Amino acid sequence: MSLILMLAISIAVAAGVLLVLSRDVFRLIVGLAVLGSATNLIVFAAARPGGLIPAVIEAGATQLPAAAANPLPQALVLTAIVIGFALLCFALVLGAYLVRQGGQQNVDRLAAAEPAATDPVKPPVLEQ
Repeated sequence: MSLILMLAISIAVAAGVLLVLSRDVFRLIVGLAVLGSATNLIVFAAARPGGLIPAVIEAGATQLPAAAANPLPQALVLTAIVIGFALLCFALVLGAYLVRQGGQQNVDRLAAAEPAATDPVKPPVLEQ
């Protein structure tokens, strides 16, 4: 099981990096979502997945058994899934807005469409 999980994490990271390096806005957003899922898998793998008993204290016991699953990584992954989904929804709406306003999906063209540094509307850039 551990080898399969490591293989799935590796494939997810490779696919996420490939999509992030794309020039398309929506592929970039999906790539970030895939990388977030790969990060969740890494945290989940750190929690000793397998045939562990649930993290429930039996009646009359004062602590968890030694072979019990660690509930902290499970809670962290669940929270990260919810936050990642909200971020994905926001990024998709923002990407759709940018593509609709700019008329193009290329990231380089969107960056070139920004106002010049001498534009009075754009705030000045702090130089060090």
